[in-house]
Amino acid sequence: MAELKRDYEHENVTIIDHPLVARDLSILRKKETSTAGFRAAMARIATILAYYALKGLPLRTTRIETPVTETEGFEIDTSIFVIPILRAGLSLADAIIDFVPDAHVGHLGMYRDETTHKPVDYYSNIPDGIDQGLTLVVDPMLATGGSADDAISYLKKHGAKNILFISLICAPEGLKRINSTHPDVPIITAAVDEKLNEDAFIVPGLGDAGDRFFGTA
Repeated sequence: MAELKRDYEHENVTIIDHPLVARDLSILRKKETSTAGFRAAMARIATILAYYALKGLPLRTTRIETPVTETEGFEIDTSIFVIPILRAGLSLADAIIDFVPDAHVGHLGMYRDETTHKPVDYYSNIPDGIDQGLTLVVDPMLATGGSADDAISYLKKHGAKNILFISLICAPEGLKRINSTHPDVPIITAAVDEKLNEDAFIVPGLGDAGDRFFGTA
């Protein structure tokens, strides 16, 4: 049975404990997994993360007609904004859009400077009305937390108030940073790994998620 576990060392962090997540994480971590296998496992695990991230959506009642009679139905009572951090964040975005086809999608482009290990912004496109709904920021790897911190700060400056961060694997260093700078932002993840290495890669991690997903490794 799936469980939601709290990370008591880091506030506002929920870890999805599910046998299918454990299986697919193992596939993603294996260095010999093919691009096709990596994409398939990412799609499955992203669906589970999206399901739990959307559990708290508010609903409004409506009246609908079945083939037999009129009855009560439900509609989502908020706007949904999906903001992948480019480019790896695209690997998680489709799962949310599958659940909420009318979600608004924006993009934040950042890359990691290989010398400083700090994020460099190069592109942004944020939908209007982001101050009116739930904003889901997605990036599969929360390592130093630099990109996530910059992304969340940028979105707040543009009016976002209700933000949730979704990540596949987190490092303790990244969680500590986001909990410190954005204690109001809950984080949903599949795993909290051991640490960062000297190159700021998550250990054990899975390498560069973007390169492996897009076949550019």
